[in-house]
Amino acid sequence: MQYDTTKYQVYTWKHPLMLHWIINPGLAINELVFGQRVPRVTLAEKNVKASLAEKTFIPCPHCGTIHSSMKWTSQNKTAFKNWFGLYCDHCEKTIPCLYNLTSLVILGITAPVWLLFRKKWKADWLKVQKEKFAQPLSLTPPSYNWLREGFSFGFFMFIILTLLIPLIDGRPITLKGMLIDLPIWLIAGLVYGLVMKVFLGMKKTEQQPQTSATFRGK
Repeated sequence: MQYDTTKYQVYTWKHPLMLHWIINPGLAINELVFGQRVPRVTLAEKNVKASLAEKTFIPCPHCGTIHSSMKWTSQNKTAFKNWFGLYCDHCEKTIPCLYNLTSLVILGITAPVWLLFRKKWKADWLKVQKEKFAQPLSLTPPSYNWLREGFSFGFFMFIILTLLIPLIDGRPITLKGMLIDLPIWLIAGLVYGLVMKVFLGMKKTEQQPQTSATFRGK
């Protein structure tokens, strides 16, 4: 698909934020456990006075519809459980997403197990997505408590990487190690929360944002 680059800034895997999603091993948990996904292509309107979240759009390569990114938020209960991609409520297909490299390794190792059930899981998932998107969706930015989100993310990563994974691997868990790792992960979580706050709140000037659009690929 081709996009109007005079209107949109086109973000692909080459963008630093998307590269971070691909290479950060900790984000494999977000992807595989929570089903949080990042589309392969994201569009951001240029010269628009709005938060980055409001002026960000996600194109569907199947039907050409350009969706507001606000469709996939916690207030719509659509931000997570997107294991198979982002659901397009226009053509009922899935918008392709990036894969975290650690996720790919884990999926490759476990493929003999999940491949047997993938077809049924996707069919059930599509049914649930259709029901979700049949409901009225809010296209306004959700409230964001960056302190709560940051501490939650940091503590979760501490539980998984400092306690759970060593327990599975049979490695010793020491009090000294826990006391070192906990503040590190809480600080990392706060950085994550602050980055997301800045990301969601970034503004530019001039025109007002549009809430929806449809693009036909050439």
